[in-house]
Amino acid sequence: MKLLSGNSNLPLVQAISRYLEIPITEASVRRFADEEIFVEILENVRGEDVFVVQSTAYPANDNLMELLICIDALHRASAKRITAVIPYFGYARQDRKPGPRTPISAKLVANLITTAGADRVLSVDLHAGQIQGFFDIPTDNLFAAPVMSADVQARYAGKAVTVVSPDVGGVVRARALAKRLDNAPLAIVDKRRERPGESEVMNVIGDVAGRFCILIDDIVDSAGTLCNAAAALLEAGAEEVIAYCTHGVLSGAAVQRVEASRLRELVITDSIAAYESADASDKVRILTIAPLLAEAIKRIADESSVSSLFD
Repeated sequence: MKLLSGNSNLPLVQAISRYLEIPITEASVRRFADEEIFVEILENVRGEDVFVVQSTAYPANDNLMELLICIDALHRASAKRITAVIPYFGYARQDRKPGPRTPISAKLVANLITTAGADRVLSVDLHAGQIQGFFDIPTDNLFAAPVMSADVQARYAGKAVTVVSPDVGGVVRARALAKRLDNAPLAIVDKRRERPGESEVMNVIGDVAGRFCILIDDIVDSAGTLCNAAAALLEAGAEEVIAYCTHGVLSGAAVQRVEASRLRELVITDSIAAYESADASDKVRILTIAPLLAEAIKRIADESSVSSLFD
């Protein structure tokens, strides 16, 4: 099997490489003067099982094109099977038509990846489960919950924990984490979003008085929702609030917003390469999902069960 890296998150791919004890396949990914992307695979991949790792985070369009061109290069080089490993699947929030004359971009991106020549997709915490159905090829959606629950149990054992979903749509994700934390109680923050990128907390559903609250979400972008939710929980009597999010998009002034908030800590994974502002922040901590991805890659290559990772 071969492991190929795009440019979006090289530290994660290096960690996967160390876990699997295989080298990263030599490739040249460069740009022409007009910013066109050119990919050249510098090793023979004919008949190989190739895993190309690339998150489609900022700059989303550049990283997506790089992934598509890597897949096309591998396809034309006669790789036996190409698995697109996409720790963070961009455009996932555009998974339905929220209004008239709007696109379903997640489906479009799924079509592009399939057409480019991918035989399989491996991702982590897709924003919506139905995105798996947008692909006409086998798709494995991994969950960061085991990594997060292990961290919570190691750091906050003995606390009176309540798992909180920052919105109604994230209840399934919150329930999955709560189940791993010895069936911890669940609460929901009801919010009304006035316009894209902004949120207004309205009500806390559930008893959080005197509890150690863990907010759980898949994506933290502007961090407005999490910061408002933390404030609402503390006003409802919560002892402390920390947040666990799989994908640290952290656009704009998100890190500064977290630092100025009442959150004790924001924990994210390395599905997206950390920005300098996040690395420098005392309130942002990063968990690695490299062993999770590496183990899933190994099982796919061995044709063994991936779902048993979460038993």
